[in-house]
Amino acid sequence: MTSTDPLRLTLHGAALADMGGSRPKKLARALIYQAEDLPHEAERYCLEEDFRTALRSAHSTDQLVELWRRQLTRWDYQEAPGWTTTAPRTDERRREVLHLLGLQQDTADLLDALIPVSKAAGPVVISDTFTPWYTPQSQQGRPWYWPAYRRLLSDKGWSEYAVAGLDVATDHVLERLADPTRPDAYQAKGLVVGYVQSGKTANFTGVIAKAVDAGYRLVIVLGGTLNMLRGQTQRRLDMELVGRENILRGGSEYESDYADDPAWSQGRFLAFGGLPSTMGAFDIVRMTTRDDDYKSLLQGIVALEFEKQEPALPLYDPRNLHRSSARLMVVKKNKTILGKLVKDLNKIKTPLSEIPVLIIDDESDEASVNTANLTRPDAERTAINQKISELLSMLPRAQYVGYTATPFANVFVDPSDTEDIFPKDFIVSLPRPDGYMGARDFHDLDSTITPQQRTFANSNEKAHIRDILVQGDEDDTCLQRAMDMFVLTGAMKLYREDKGDLGERRFQHHTMLIHESVRTDAHRELLGRVTRLWWDSGYTGARGHGRLRELFDTDVAPVSKVRADGHAVPSSYDELLPYVGPAAMRIGGDDQPIIVVNGDKDLETGEADFDKRSIWKILIGGQKLARGFTVEGLTVSYFRRRTGNASTLMQMGRWFGFREGYRDLVRLYLGRGETMGKKEIDLYDAFEAICLDEESFRAELAQYSVMVDGLPQVTPAQVPPLVSQHLPWLRPTSPTKMYNARLVEVRSPGSWQEPTAYPTKASDLRRNTALWAPLFASLTATPESFAHHFQDDGITHRFDALTAVVPSTRFLDLVQELRWRAPSQFEPHLTYLREITLGGERGVEDWLVLAPQHTNRGKRIVIGPDVPAVSWFARDRRRDPLFGAVSDRKHRGVALRLAGALPGSGDPVTERFVKERRGVVVLYPIVETQHRGAIDRDGGIDPAKVVVAFAFVAPATARVGDGRVLRFTTVDSSRERSAIIDARRFDQD
Repeated sequence: MTSTDPLRLTLHGAALADMGGSRPKKLARALIYQAEDLPHEAERYCLEEDFRTALRSAHSTDQLVELWRRQLTRWDYQEAPGWTTTAPRTDERRREVLHLLGLQQDTADLLDALIPVSKAAGPVVISDTFTPWYTPQSQQGRPWYWPAYRRLLSDKGWSEYAVAGLDVATDHVLERLADPTRPDAYQAKGLVVGYVQSGKTANFTGVIAKAVDAGYRLVIVLGGTLNMLRGQTQRRLDMELVGRENILRGGSEYESDYADDPAWSQGRFLAFGGLPSTMGAFDIVRMTTRDDDYKSLLQGIVALEFEKQEPALPLYDPRNLHRSSARLMVVKKNKTILGKLVKDLNKIKTPLSEIPVLIIDDESDEASVNTANLTRPDAERTAINQKISELLSMLPRAQYVGYTATPFANVFVDPSDTEDIFPKDFIVSLPRPDGYMGARDFHDLDSTITPQQRTFANSNEKAHIRDILVQGDEDDTCLQRAMDMFVLTGAMKLYREDKGDLGERRFQHHTMLIHESVRTDAHRELLGRVTRLWWDSGYTGARGHGRLRELFDTDVAPVSKVRADGHAVPSSYDELLPYVGPAAMRIGGDDQPIIVVNGDKDLETGEADFDKRSIWKILIGGQKLARGFTVEGLTVSYFRRRTGNASTLMQMGRWFGFREGYRDLVRLYLGRGETMGKKEIDLYDAFEAICLDEESFRAELAQYSVMVDGLPQVTPAQVPPLVSQHLPWLRPTSPTKMYNARLVEVRSPGSWQEPTAYPTKASDLRRNTALWAPLFASLTATPESFAHHFQDDGITHRFDALTAVVPSTRFLDLVQELRWRAPSQFEPHLTYLREITLGGERGVEDWLVLAPQHTNRGKRIVIGPDVPAVSWFARDRRRDPLFGAVSDRKHRGVALRLAGALPGSGDPVTERFVKERRGVVVLYPIVETQHRGAIDRDGGIDPAKVVVAFAFVAPATARVGDGRVLRFTTVDSSRERSAIIDARRFDQD
């Protein structure tokens, strides 16, 4: 019998389903039990030998393997189950599972080969302590919407690993909310940090599904500030959570607000087979629709009234709660809309103190509309925050969860302005999902390959980034080239469809985004330019084909050849030629190749509604396409946006997202020499800087999330002062407010640490350079060649460096005298350095100083008399007074090895310098852009124009204290959980 034998599949499916919500059990016993209800011949499949034989002939996509993949993945991902102490997604967990199943080693090996353990990173959680309530036992007999949503995701093609990851991440959120049935009211508030265009909506849809199953009966989704985004969010929730029956509520199919939506007629909306309340579950009543935001209700606000089966009991009593319908509304963050909601809630008869409420704030760091036209820029934001605060005040059982993709969200940057929604209970940082194309995929962040050696194969920048080199306002050469790329990549998509490259999948949408300004008058001018270029392009004539052929040969073909990931690539332009005309026709065949999306009814040329139709168009837009809204099928982006705000810039990254089947075709045309605020910057460098900030922030959250003795190292209330160490200007804006937590110490044994808040005053820079000069003078005359081989990526990093060994006390004396632009950034590190220098046998004995040297011997400076010439580094401050990442990755590996944090890699020079209790200091003399002309031909430079930056790695053995990475002190110990306190009482003291 084959592995696809129906009876075997039925038997294994029943046995695994029986174990689905519990621990793994003896498989042989489970199969025998299930066989009692099956035909007699099922007994032959109860033997493990039969299972082993089937696995030997099975492929990884066979149905039997898929059954087992689904259940093994659930066990692999389950966090802190009662049946094991092993960590999730590890080989140890898998071995425990297979042992509990009672499988022989041969069978276990076959399963491991067919279904490898996913080692994907899980979510990072910074959390205060909480009372566990959301357990498998608490859910027995009630789950309805979450299982339906989970099935829908699987049917959509989500891998079992992705579904299991979502299950885990949403559990982390839900278990930290208050139990909706608890007698005393408690408001939990948290923040979920995802990536731009990475599936945050899927996460909060899962949270809502689990929340209503658990008993939350009013769900308010704050869906951005624009109708487009609110409508997109409403449709997504209706389609994947609410379902057809709850939408229709007995009405005709043609009466639905989605009657004109192709997905509705194609049966792609979730269906339960009947109204949930008639099937032993409960209904979801929509208070908003696809086209209608929240409106004041009539007839005594009947629609918001909650029915009670036991009138004498409160609504939150389980005997009422689980027999009551849930209400769902998706509303704009608009003070008028929110004001109507507040007013109506005050009118209903159901006591507001009895209603378990979940508030989801999508794009929680944005709450302003057209603030440029307001006298006070934060007026609208303040008004919206006030309405959210009113909701939280009048709904004591409301839980608030903000979602954002901007790491330094306003709940961090300005917590005093948003104190009522500060995430006091938890912060969840979602992992980067598989298949996601984000900032890292457009930059060469960790590459050690020199610019001269970079190719389409080894450089993300060369593969995907194209410069906009504008000679003048009338020069549209780059814009024309970008439009040509849009047509070419459309032809490539049609080619891949025709070759059966994607199975049944089709490229429903193919878009190009042009973003130069948020101003509608600029859009009018741009529309004229793009329209003229399109109709003059000649895509069906010799001139157009000549341009496309050249672009295919020099760009598309060589990139796709090395990055197509198995997808079809034409051997020549002639092979692609039959698809160029159809692609151009799909874009402009209706004489409207361009859609302007900016809210100007006189200018808008079409509707960017990706739900109603297939869109192959060029989109011109500003703010309406900038934040939250998903531009489907986006392949070519032409970006010259000028902005002075980093989070705004990050949110402009509409090119981030999932690009299945066409990752190699994605192109980003970026302006160079654009202006940001008052200074000229490189947009590509700006995006890279933000990406580095984001990755650093996420990495630190992961480090701080590790529990010590079962308790969190960092609570959400301690995050703002922690972020302050990276952004020294970050403070509560009100002069009467202050952070309650103060960071005292950062303990970092075997960890790379890189201060960046160096002084800007000439006197401070001159003093620091003088302090470092004797150490530079003690460096060796000739460099050593260091190397470290990374096993994970197979790359060997090499560099030359001058060296010196200094006693630990000498280094401490030096850094204690340094001046800083933001002393608070380095002070917690200095506390640790003092501790390990004076820590006896557990501390540091000496420091190996490395001064990396460029192969270009001409790039040298001399910082003082009797000091040899050393290499200098070109770095600039990213945000006053911070530099970005100063170091190179190739230096970090060697330093970590020398400090004992990495295993040896066989390089004799590096190993010669390894010593127990030795730390490493890496020096980076920096000359900023404005001072580079001050270097004379002999390398001489004013010491006040040099920033001597450094990084350090303490010995991996220098572990002190209780194992915590951070130490905090509390200003007001009576309000330990409060992030912000009144500073006036402490000033008086």
